[in-house]
Amino acid sequence: AAAAALTLPESYYEKLAEDYRGCRDVLLESLEEAGFRCFTPDGAYYIMTDISRFGFSDDVNFARHLIETAGVAAVPGSSFYHRPEDGAQKLRFTFCKKRETLDAAGERLRKLRAAT
Repeated sequence: AAAAALTLPESYYEKLAEDYRGCRDVLLESLEEAGFRCFTPDGAYYIMTDISRFGFSDDVNFARHLIETAGVAAVPGSSFYHRPEDGAQKLRFTFCKKRETLDAAGERLRKLRAAT
C-alpha cells in the first residue's frame, strides 16, 4: 500500500488535505457553537476539546452523557495522558467522517447546548 501511495500524483494529496480541512472546519464550528473550547489541529484528524464549562466531574462521565443524550461519541481525553487526571476535562472528536455524518453530529451537538 505504501509503494502504491508513492505513485499517486501530488494533486491527490492536495485534494485530500483540502477535504480534511473542510471537515475539520465543519466539526470545529459545531463544537464551538455547542459550547466546547477547542484546540484547532494543524495536521491531525481529530479535535481535542476542553469540557470544563459543562460541569461534569470527568471526561468519561461526559462522554457517556454525550452518547446517551446526543447520540454523539467522543474519546475521553484522559486515555491519552500518562497521568489520566491531566486529561480529565478533555474529549477528542474525530473528523475523518463523511460530511453528512459531521452535519448530523453538529445538529445533535447544538441541541445539547440548548439543553444545558
